[in-house]
Amino acid sequence: MELLLRRVQITPDVTIGELLVNGEHECWVCEDPVRDHKIAGVTAIPEGTYNVVITFSNRFQRDMPLLEDVPEFSGIRIHTGNTPENTEGCLLVGQDRREASVGHSVAAYNQLYPKLVEARAQGEAITITITNED
Repeated sequence: MELLLRRVQITPDVTIGELLVNGEHECWVCEDPVRDHKIAGVTAIPEGTYNVVITFSNRFQRDMPLLEDVPEFSGIRIHTGNTPENTEGCLLVGQDRREASVGHSVAAYNQLYPKLVEARAQGEAITITITNED
């Protein structure tokens, strides 16, 4: 399964992107701002392609998608939330794109997560490519 996150809005306060699954629009993503250098807890992850696995999150106490081998970052997950204040570098999914946030996050996550689980059950590798298109 191929995920593509096209960052379409990059401002000093927030990054909003469109997430495609195998080339089809899935949802919107809210992230921290893109920065030239990492500031812990308030910086979007670098552009690149990363493997996605599903592992147990101690923080959330359930299995969740995890991006592997993100340079200078650890514990980068795809999860629910609406604003940059809800993330520490993670990808927050939402059905609606707003000016500085995403909306209907739980619904978007509940639609995406089973697709990831099914892909893993079928033995598919899952990757996410993140690009800055602003």
